Amino acid sequence: MKLAIYNIPNLSLGKHNVKDPRLDAADKLVEAKKKIYAQVDIVGDDQLKEADVILVPAELKGDLVLMDMEFLELRLGREQSPEEKTLFERLFAALEEEKLICEAGLNPEEEKLLANYQLVTHRPITILQPGEDIEQAVVNAYHQAGYICFLTLGGKENRAWPIHQGCTAVEAAGTVHTDMQKGFIRAEIISYNDLIECGGETQAKRANKVRLEMKNYIMQDCDVVNFRFNR
Repeated sequence: MKLAIYNIPNLSLGKHNVKDPRLDAADKLVEAKKKIYAQVDIVGDDQLKEADVILVPAELKGDLVLMDMEFLELRLGREQSPEEKTLFERLFAALEEEKLICEAGLNPEEEKLLANYQLVTHRPITILQPGEDIEQAVVNAYHQAGYICFLTLGGKENRAWPIHQGCTAVEAAGTVHTDMQKGFIRAEIISYNDLIECGGETQAKRANKVRLEMKNYIMQDCDVVNFRFNR
């Protein structure tokens, strides 16, 4: 996942841990040799239009709005289809009111029209509030981009694995290893809340909180998973 930052000097570019406190809590309950967070690729403002999500300080949100207004103003000065002209005029008016394009309530036809244009505020925008913890802002941006995680616990590592929201169990298995996806049998799942309430994975199993789910199960955020597969 690519997270673009706009004028946030205290956040370095490159791979960055998504320090979700839920992994920290799980790590205290289940022993493992190391803890591995999900990661995002943090890029600079030269890649705003290619990012999955943008993190911007609250006071600079207007800069992103102005970028899109300038682009639309140029497009409106050129020839285009009536449908595009109507859409661009509507979006320009929304931007004038400091609304983001991602908040404009676009219908499928309008989304299709915009697919050929890389507008900055068309993608999710996470606002960094004054004084907000930067690590929490990264977690917020990760989720706003449509990503969740699942956990595997015990042994060599306690780890959070990044997946898209709506990912199935068999797809999630493939993020761990392609062999798991190919030979998938089932997923043994403990919900995160059950893990915490029971005080650990072993205790959750004793309390019959383990669910057996098949390939098409839709993963829930922070599910604790053990994949069974044919090797």
